[in-house]
Amino acid sequence: MRVVNDFPHSVECRDPVWIPMADGIRLNARLWLPRGANDDPVPAVLEYIPYRLRDGSAKRDAMHHHYFAGHGYASLRVDLRGSGDSGGVLEDEYLEQELRDGEAILRWIAAQPWCDGNIGMIGISWGGFNGLQLAARRPAALKAVVTVCSTDDRYTDDVHYMGGCLLGDNLSWASTMFAYNSLPPDPTVVGDAWRDMWHERLEGSGLWLATWLEHPHRDAYWQHGSICEDFSRVEVPVLAASGWADGYSNAVKRLVAHLPEQCKGLIGPWSHKYPHIGEPGPAIGFLQECLRWWDRWLKGKATGVEDDPAIRVWMQDSVPPTTRYGHRPGRWVAEPAWPSPNIESWRLPLTPGRRLALDDGRPGEETALTVQSPLTCGLFAGKWCSYAAGPDLAHDQREEDGGALTFDSPPLEETVETMGAPEVELEVASDRPVAMVAVRLSDVAPDDKATRVTYGLLNLTHRDSHADPQPLEPGRRYRVRVQLNDVAQVFPRGHRLRLSLSTSYWPLAWPPPEPVRLTVFDKGSALLLPVRRPREEDAELARFDEAEAAPTLPSTQLEPEHHNWYVHRDLAEDVSTLEVVNDSGTVRLEDSGLEVTTRAVERYRSRGDDFDSVSGESVWERSLKRDDWEVSTVTRTVQTSTASEFLLHATLDAYEGERRVYSRTWDYTIPRRLV
Repeated sequence: MRVVNDFPHSVECRDPVWIPMADGIRLNARLWLPRGANDDPVPAVLEYIPYRLRDGSAKRDAMHHHYFAGHGYASLRVDLRGSGDSGGVLEDEYLEQELRDGEAILRWIAAQPWCDGNIGMIGISWGGFNGLQLAARRPAALKAVVTVCSTDDRYTDDVHYMGGCLLGDNLSWASTMFAYNSLPPDPTVVGDAWRDMWHERLEGSGLWLATWLEHPHRDAYWQHGSICEDFSRVEVPVLAASGWADGYSNAVKRLVAHLPEQCKGLIGPWSHKYPHIGEPGPAIGFLQECLRWWDRWLKGKATGVEDDPAIRVWMQDSVPPTTRYGHRPGRWVAEPAWPSPNIESWRLPLTPGRRLALDDGRPGEETALTVQSPLTCGLFAGKWCSYAAGPDLAHDQREEDGGALTFDSPPLEETVETMGAPEVELEVASDRPVAMVAVRLSDVAPDDKATRVTYGLLNLTHRDSHADPQPLEPGRRYRVRVQLNDVAQVFPRGHRLRLSLSTSYWPLAWPPPEPVRLTVFDKGSALLLPVRRPREEDAELARFDEAEAAPTLPSTQLEPEHHNWYVHRDLAEDVSTLEVVNDSGTVRLEDSGLEVTTRAVERYRSRGDDFDSVSGESVWERSLKRDDWEVSTVTRTVQTSTASEFLLHATLDAYEGERRVYSRTWDYTIPRRLV
């Protein structure tokens, strides 16, 4: 990435900036401002997230917001209520209070002498969510949005549930925010009030994981903040971006298809990162794309963004399976509209001999095939949402296929390119009232290595409704449809397609209450593959600029970082453990003098086929130090289950130096409701 030091506008950074709320709470912000904006007002760009602008996202913030300010925008980074140095307590994601605060921030910005009244919002993940959510509330000053790695549907396409199945990332993400919320504000910013503000957070933030488990179905809790409830509420132009290794790529095409005004989509090979620092590569000049968007919709300049294709995606070439890619080979392709008439659905039936037919010819006699997967089927699935922090992508699928029911196609006689969301029609019967099916589509090379291309999950009690699931009648045949994640992928000539079905996928998804044997009737089952014919226009697509950004903040790595995934098999006890180490070491931020330490370890265990043995544990250690001021916290969350209940145990300990100043324990028993 190219670091830019010279900009059209010189920039001043104001820090701290305090934004008052109606109830007396003040939100903390950092403002990058083009010099002279007080006399010649400019549009503004807002990023509104809970990730602690002083020590959490500080290095990234400098790269982005100085860049926008250097090109003539007032650029603000604001910490949510209860996070960083802002007042109050953060009690959950996307609450009504957060959105009311967001509207107040927008009004405050628009009223400042340096702002001309036109504001855009940008954000990745949380900030991508609330940008869309605030747009749906139609605040007058918000004129455009850039949303990255976000979703329009908080239930079906977020970190919590997938196809009605409880995701392992639900525990992981809850534990992440548990640790974030345990940290205090900076006394150099808020003064002597820091300790009282800290204890208010420690006492009031709560255990979000319990709330999320108490809402296993698509109810009003998840409908709040899901703009898919009424896409027409969003009337401003939206640039939506994500990556194929991210957990949020599906939303991009839905936004392009359903938003009534200008919406453009961009999907690269990346994980959960901004595209200009995207991994796997290639990264692109995304900040330049943002400037084109802001210049058009906030300044009224003719930048040509209206003429861009509706959606541009990275068509991924076939690669050997590995858990980490530095670069993902492929090419950029585009469609002028979505849904696209250039996409044809191929129906590939499941046929006797566990074959995946390459045509929809006459099926043979029906075969009833059964599968009862071991709990270890899923140990090599990788993370629901890759953060490119350690080897968190799916491993060679041969490790998983021994515990699955697989269907292979003959070798392809010609190269096939898919783009969109594959679907699988299944005719199935279960021997238990609660069951799930995990469906994987893999690219099998001539040497038999199997690279997972995409996958989908379905809690079979949700076959007709996520809002009102119904138990299965054991032995009864059902027709269900499983939608896999969107993808753009090349299957080369001579390779085979493999469809794999399993009854568990742990720890990516929490297993059913008890072992399940699923019967699959091949005659009524098929893969629906969205096939794209190459377009000559793809070769004429404008190239993205080289990735660039403003300089990051100077820092010194005092203790090394370490990120890795380990699979442990205790053969004597028949215990399998996935251990995820996410250790960022200790970093000193030279501008503030803060030394920041962040370490997390997650462990997911099971014993044999004992479904009551399943457990997930996440331990976080965080500390902040400057001179003689030192605080640290340790959070631990453990989730287990029985056939009828989820059991949660969590602890939080906070320290000033060596002295523990706060300790609390949580224990919850939450009924399992068809999960």
